[in-house]
Amino acid sequence: MTDERLPRFRILREDGWRLRVAALALFLIALVTIWTTNRTLTERFAAIDRSEAQVQLALYSGNLMSELRRNSVVPLLLSRDPALIGALTADDFSQSTQRLISYQDEIGSASIFLLDETGRAVATTNRVELGSQHRGEPFYVNALRSNDTVFTVVREDTGLARFFYSRAVKQGPTTLGVIVVEVDLRKYEESWSQFATAVIVTDSSGEVLLTTTPGWRGLTEAEALAVEPANSPIERAFRATTDWTASSPDAYLKGSAVMRNEARIPFQGWRIGSFINYGEVRERVNAVLALEVMAFAILLALLFYSMSVRAERRSDQLMRESEQLRALNDLLQHEISERQRAERNLEFAEQSLAQSSKLAALGEMSAAVSHELNQPLAAMKTYLAGARLLIARQRTDQAVASFQRIDHMINRMSAITRQLKSYAHRGAETEESFDLRDALSAVMAMMEPQVHRQGVRLSISQPEGAVMVEGDQLRVEQVIVNLLRNALDAVSDVETPQVDVIMAVGRKANLTIRDNGGGIVDLDALFEPFYTTKAPGDGLGLGLAISSGIVTNMGGRLTGRNRPDGAGAVFEMVLPLASDRSLAAE
Repeated sequence: MTDERLPRFRILREDGWRLRVAALALFLIALVTIWTTNRTLTERFAAIDRSEAQVQLALYSGNLMSELRRNSVVPLLLSRDPALIGALTADDFSQSTQRLISYQDEIGSASIFLLDETGRAVATTNRVELGSQHRGEPFYVNALRSNDTVFTVVREDTGLARFFYSRAVKQGPTTLGVIVVEVDLRKYEESWSQFATAVIVTDSSGEVLLTTTPGWRGLTEAEALAVEPANSPIERAFRATTDWTASSPDAYLKGSAVMRNEARIPFQGWRIGSFINYGEVRERVNAVLALEVMAFAILLALLFYSMSVRAERRSDQLMRESEQLRALNDLLQHEISERQRAERNLEFAEQSLAQSSKLAALGEMSAAVSHELNQPLAAMKTYLAGARLLIARQRTDQAVASFQRIDHMINRMSAITRQLKSYAHRGAETEESFDLRDALSAVMAMMEPQVHRQGVRLSISQPEGAVMVEGDQLRVEQVIVNLLRNALDAVSDVETPQVDVIMAVGRKANLTIRDNGGGIVDLDALFEPFYTTKAPGDGLGLGLAISSGIVTNMGGRLTGRNRPDGAGAVFEMVLPLASDRSLAAE
């Protein structure tokens, strides 16, 4: 019997060593896997949260700028309101308060009030402040010292910041009072609190203007973080040990590690920042780690169990393992189904986005074609009317010439429809040398009826010799048509309309078109697509945007400015000479 037990003892002892080695190996693998998973997922989830936070901050910055810009124009409009000027002159404010209330309902500002020359509130949307004195307020003093609209931040004793736009109301050189518009920026604080642990907006000096944490108002960021310590020494010690698996925190709020993100607001050096608790990142990482720990625990249990009963219950063990594998397979199949459904939803969203982009491009192209074909169509209509009169007067030779011009316009329209595709998608262009004077002559032949019809005095100055440039002559004619048409539209209401076209050549070819119209209102938005000052139906705002792209593609530049005397606008097209383009290409 002893001989029978000895081999069995050896087998049990060998199984014991195998069990210990397998358990140790599994334990080491578990530690490495958990450490790697924790580090990788923590960095990935933190990067995702940081990207989402940057997007949210950009959205919040845009909301603030939209609110500030919408309110910035109100003082200028109200300072020129004849009713308010009359009320200040006549000292009769019976209708002024109601008028300000109607303006407030339209723009959504916090309040609007009118101050007389002594600083007394004579009309206000907040009737409680009616008759209050503001002579020493910064927004009143700054408005009197400036000829423009001024922006002022006023801090109350509680640290709460209020924002005002103010402007002096004048009649000639006499200052009658000040119009003040309070901007409501605090309405955004409640919505911000749903996104992050804390959101702050600071001015150029670093003081907090807006925040989701009331106790931070009027402090710097460092001072604000200093007033939010851990609640107790135990918590401060605990936070030092609980962050061992997290990325380095940017700051601590009430003992919790937070991620700090910041973005610039393009207004007086303001900045917006957010603090997001790392707790959500830790929860997601810990959920995955819990699954891994559970999986390794199950494997370890199965290892001990299989080694202890391998001889006696091998069949039962196989059955149990099969049940577990089936359960894991069902879980995997369910997860695969969820992922496939998510992929299908993503594919549908991508298709919808692609379709929307195609529709947007189609709409922009349709608008551009409509704009560029308008001038040739108008010229064709004029030539047809002239040909009809010539035929009626038996002057067929001249009528044939008009029909030839119409045929030229049709060819031009066909070429425009081909060339306009480059505005949405850049393609190959026809590069050849041509005389800039020929392009100007072709444009003047097309625009001559409109010039005579408006009674515009047109002055053309050009060199006697050829001005050779390299590019697409049709596209250059398109630019000149747009500039000349804009000049004619600008002088349509002028008593003695005058348009000057000046061509010069030096190191580059220069074509200048100037008028004596009303000038350019917004120079910054001049070449933006769909920006126009014309009435609805008279223009789409695409001409200058397309023209700028054409000139830039040819290596030149198109600029616009107002005349120094304020009587009209000047547009200048500069193109490199044909020899310069050839040398640059070589």
